[in-house]
Amino acid sequence: MKISKKTVLNIVLILFILSFFVTPLGYYGKLFLNRLFAFSPPIIEESQRENIPDYDWQLKDANWDFFNFEKSKGNVVFINFWASWRLPCEAELASIQELYNRYKGKMDFYIITNEERPPVEAFMEEHDFTFPVTYLIIGEKMPIASKPVPSSYLIDKSGAIVIHKEGIADWSNGKLYNLLDELIAE
Repeated sequence: MKISKKTVLNIVLILFILSFFVTPLGYYGKLFLNRLFAFSPPIIEESQRENIPDYDWQLKDANWDFFNFEKSKGNVVFINFWASWRLPCEAELASIQELYNRYKGKMDFYIITNEERPPVEAFMEEHDFTFPVTYLIIGEKMPIASKPVPSSYLIDKSGAIVIHKEGIADWSNGKLYNLLDELIAE
């Protein structure tokens, strides 16, 4: 029995496709595709921007200590809601880490999750993320919506929402860097 080249190629192709579902290759392939199709978030026109209603929002820091979002009033603020178990969040967090590395100390970062500390700490260590993690207090009033995950906000010094992006975005690009430089300089 002779097998044709076409049959062999078909079998190899089927095995390759199946590998995306049953091997780590699929996981890394999905991460790659999420990053590949993540684009710069859209900037809201100045005339369409809304201000957050207030800064009174209780959160927990990485040490599990309570603090109030009020401390960020008058600063440029980046907020991202994420979950360690969501693959799109993992794909997006790499660009957020780059953004943090470039702008830490110049603006405030709130990378917020509603998970418990142990899985978050393990996730952060596994991926070498160093941005500060903030923990959401379930049931606490919030000035912005936290659903869906991932979702992100960029807020200027006056409290106006400059960017609101639901889903994954590329937060490490020249367009965004130019915008942030302008907002920080104001």
